[in-house]
Amino acid sequence: MEKSPLATADEAAEFLRTTSRKLAEARYRGNGPRFVKHGRRVLYAWADLKSYVEANTFQRTDDRPVSA
Repeated sequence: MEKSPLATADEAAEFLRTTSRKLAEARYRGNGPRFVKHGRRVLYAWADLKSYVEANTFQRTDDRPVSA
């Protein structure tokens, strides 16, 4: 069976080593990874999760995020 291009909130949380609750907070604040609303479900494209990680990867602790 082929892996779905969309991850559930629990799968996304596991990938990002966080909780689905923290992802919900990030969605509310607008500072988390991009997400898809499918009815009442929240899904994440694996490509968006990988892009989010890449955009939040730094060389030094005092580096600033690059605005998109």
